[in-house]
Amino acid sequence: MGVDNFVNWLRDAAGSLHDNAAYLTELDSAIGDADHGANMDRGFRAIVALLDETSFETVDELMKKAGMTLVSKVGGASGPLYGTFFLRFGTALAGADLTPATIGEAFTAGVGGILQRGKAELGDKTMYDAWAPALDAYDAAVAGGADLAGALTAAAEAAAKGRDATVPLVARKGRASYLGERSAGHQDPGATSTTLLLESAARTLP
Repeated sequence: MGVDNFVNWLRDAAGSLHDNAAYLTELDSAIGDADHGANMDRGFRAIVALLDETSFETVDELMKKAGMTLVSKVGGASGPLYGTFFLRFGTALAGADLTPATIGEAFTAGVGGILQRGKAELGDKTMYDAWAPALDAYDAAVAGGADLAGALTAAAEAAAKGRDATVPLVARKGRASYLGERSAGHQDPGATSTTLLLESAARTLP
């Protein structure tokens, strides 16, 4: 496994986010600025353009450049949050052998960056409600001897459950929190895009 696997992930994720852009925006229109789908689509199209014109020698270089692209191209909260995720993810893999354990450590580092920027906690109705169970499931799978495919599949399935569990929550962070009790009954768009990214990783990284 090497750079090509991660290029495949980014390209596949871009396709998935493009296909789901209208859906993500629909979710965001209920409790946010109605721009999450468009923002994610624009950011990942910029990543695809980068991949089309640039080759990368190392995974950390690739992922850090992807992160910087998102920070510079995506508005709202999602650009800085996902951009920081990929920057930290790449940094964690610098010089590391690519194993299920080290990739798990990179996911943890990336989500740590999201938490540092967003200050969210579990139950706040944010993307972290998908990331937190995904990390737990990934680590448990690796500890149980799973290969990368098994660990990523477990993470994606846990993220989907976390995404679905955001529906009844009252938002405590971001634009959705302005709605108070009216934010309940709506699925969080950030948790949804997180799940799409992890489902893409499970399809393409192993």
